[in-house]
Amino acid sequence: MLTHPTLDIPPLVEPRDLDGELPDAVRLSEEPLRAIVDWAYKYLCQPHPELGRKGDVCPFTESALVRNTFYMAVCEGVPADASQVANTVAHYRDWFLELPPTGGPNAQFKTILILFPDLAGPELHPVIDAAQRMLKPAYVSRGLMIGEFHDGPPDKAGLWNSKFRPLRSPVPLLAIRHMVATDFPFLSLDDDHVAAYLHRFGDRVPTHLQPQVSAATARMGRVLP
Repeated sequence: MLTHPTLDIPPLVEPRDLDGELPDAVRLSEEPLRAIVDWAYKYLCQPHPELGRKGDVCPFTESALVRNTFYMAVCEGVPADASQVANTVAHYRDWFLELPPTGGPNAQFKTILILFPDLAGPELHPVIDAAQRMLKPAYVSRGLMIGEFHDGPPDKAGLWNSKFRPLRSPVPLLAIRHMVATDFPFLSLDDDHVAAYLHRFGDRVPTHLQPQVSAATARMGRVLP
């Protein structure tokens, strides 16, 4: 378990921490933490018949778990609005960038999941969705992705099956990870997001995404490198 060196925010808990005795403050959040670890192993790290491709639902989660770069924080209570959620999660963005590994091949497997167990229920799901939209520009500009998950599920379709809604989770949460080359479909509609993607991956766009990237860059009056 990691505590922030200067800020009074909920600590980062690793799955292996749940095998030992938890501090009192974290023990109160044990149920949602265990629910998310169980979900990670049984859903994210498994194939799904509706996914539309071979492999796990999330191709990075198992590697993050194996490398001990899978972190969770639990924010109890009902935030006043999406802005309060966004302000809380912004602290974890900065912490994410400081956490080792900060470079090398293992860095791409680092992830932080910020859980909001008291935002469960359809009337509160829009708070998570709105916070994600607020946060996304600042994350993308730094080469990061911020994803929203809840049991709604969020209305974003799978990349390989438009009828599949992959972002379902048992606890509402926002997930931070590094941007990867296959993320372009999540960024293609915003010129600033496209520019951030091209800055990092313009010379190594995956073959199956090159038509989409070319169309977006043409819209912006640019061409691929």
